[in-house]
Amino acid sequence: MWNDFITEFSRQLTPQLWQLIGMSSFETVYMSFIATLFAVVFGLPLGVITFLSQKNQALDNPRLNRILEAVINIGRSIPFIILLFDLMPVTRFLVGTTLGTTAAIIPLSVSALPFFARLTSNALGDIPSGLTETAKAMGTSVWQLVTKFYLPEALPVLIKAMTLTLVALIGYSAMAGAVGGGGLGNTAISYGLHRNMPYVLWVSTVIIVIIVMLCEKYGNKLADHFDRR
Repeated sequence: MWNDFITEFSRQLTPQLWQLIGMSSFETVYMSFIATLFAVVFGLPLGVITFLSQKNQALDNPRLNRILEAVINIGRSIPFIILLFDLMPVTRFLVGTTLGTTAAIIPLSVSALPFFARLTSNALGDIPSGLTETAKAMGTSVWQLVTKFYLPEALPVLIKAMTLTLVALIGYSAMAGAVGGGGLGNTAISYGLHRNMPYVLWVSTVIIVIIVMLCEKYGNKLADHFDRR
């Protein structure tokens, strides 16, 4: 039985296929990290403004807050697979195609942006009110309040939010592979399912799990490093 397993495993996972799996692993990491970067760059300001526009906060603009809350909630409510198809015209306009890893970054980034914005807003809301009152009493501007007090104080939580976003996008990238997005998801489906090669599917799954575990491990370590509490 063991010999049969080794024989079938070797038959399915040829050197050429191992090379493909290696390239697919790189594509998964590439898509997930770049999409996380875009989500942080655009989601962080959105989350900060959403928090600051709440009642009794620095901007105190309930109307603006309701609009931003609606944008975030609607964005988080759209299933990724539907968003993937909805954004195909935008993706084609921006990168010239809807296939491949670079094209998949567009829907991945858009799906993660409201998610990270919500995590940012929640992280700032958990900062002790005494700290912010002290900062306001010192006559700080809104910009100084955000850059000197809010963000440094919330940095460990924000790093964990980035890690959580990255882990979610790794899972989404596998889903994007179902429609030609590349990465391990595409390899698992194209070879593991369509060509009836279950060992390729299992190996791809194990690699995704390992990538997630490594991201969580080092993301939490980085957050603990900046935790001053």
